[in-house]
Amino acid sequence: MGLKDCQIVLDNQWNTYYAGQTVNGHVEFTFDKPKKVRGIIVKFTGEAHTEWSEEETKKDQEGKEHTETTALSGHEEYFTIQYYLLGSKNAKETEIEAGTHTYPFTCALPPTLPSSFEGKWGHVRYTIKVTLDRPWKFDQDTKMAFTVITPVDLNKTPKCQEPAKLDLEKTFCCFCCKSGPLNVIVHLPVTGFVSGQVMPITAEVDNASNVTVDALKLCLRKNINFMVQQPRSARKREVEKIDELTMGPIEKGGSRTWEQKIEVPALPPSNLVNCGIIDLDYELFVEAQVSGLHKNLSGVIPITLGTVPLSSWKPPVPYTDKPAVIDMPDQDPSMLPTLPASPLTPENPPQGGAIGWGVPEGNSLYPQIPPPTFAESQYKAKILGKNDSEYTRTQDYAPRYPTYSFTPTAPPSNY
Repeated sequence: MGLKDCQIVLDNQWNTYYAGQTVNGHVEFTFDKPKKVRGIIVKFTGEAHTEWSEEETKKDQEGKEHTETTALSGHEEYFTIQYYLLGSKNAKETEIEAGTHTYPFTCALPPTLPSSFEGKWGHVRYTIKVTLDRPWKFDQDTKMAFTVITPVDLNKTPKCQEPAKLDLEKTFCCFCCKSGPLNVIVHLPVTGFVSGQVMPITAEVDNASNVTVDALKLCLRKNINFMVQQPRSARKREVEKIDELTMGPIEKGGSRTWEQKIEVPALPPSNLVNCGIIDLDYELFVEAQVSGLHKNLSGVIPITLGTVPLSSWKPPVPYTDKPAVIDMPDQDPSMLPTLPASPLTPENPPQGGAIGWGVPEGNSLYPQIPPPTFAESQYKAKILGKNDSEYTRTQDYAPRYPTYSFTPTAPPSNY
């Protein structure tokens, strides 16, 4: 058998890095007998890819219809870094003894990378691939994906700190009689949120019409635009429901007010800055579903999802009969919620070492904000690509995004 196991281990427990940081780690091989190789190669790749197929009905010269399927794709490559951990391209065979062998590696990430993203018709993905270069035999590959985050500081976008109000109105005509209006008003204290945060929503319905409102729905949605360039330009739009609340009904002449909350799960930040073929944004979709054949009343409030929460807006202080204690556990610098510093290429890089990109030193601008953890998103993907083979070892992957836990809990009920 030879190769018994191969593990790629990173120095960050979350396998998550900010753009501009340096990825350090090692690959650990276990052989059950001596193995002859020409070398061991490590390859770092950052890319975005979109792909889908479209069917088109055409007529041939005889006028008969037939269906043609066209594969459409888009691609952006952000960086590729490859070097040998052992041996070289023109090296002679080397025999590695049976047992466990460890080889360190390093890679400095460019500072202008888009955040990792996995979707139905495309992805932004960062991978490490380690190859046993074997003469006269198939190479053996092990591949893993890691997450890259481009910080989106909500404090640097003034509109995220402003309250939002959606005011909808509709009148209905029944048998030439015009009813009173149906009014729906939805308030948000701000429009910028982060994963783990609770979005407080106030919804008011004043139904002065003669039509029953069957339900009022509040839905947090993710809107994704995928673009392709080959063999022609095209785009697809996906609207994904993240969470939904339903209230009602509201009878004719009735009115209701609700205080609701939606918790934001682990999600990629808005916009995917620096990606030209995938774009995403978020919105709170509001819909009053009315009875009969009347058209529903609907509208949206745009939402910005960041990686650094607003420091000016805080949730209510939780009830407690004890003095406040700030718990700030020790965190690896990569866990801080602001863009950290990234060292330049190490003084003694591995043979053929990666070229690094430096970024300005960063400081924590908001010491009152607790550091995040990094939670997996719900979307898991297989990371085998067109350049991989049946011999490539890999595992399913889900990106991890900064998630905050500062939502207060209510005091226990005494009855």
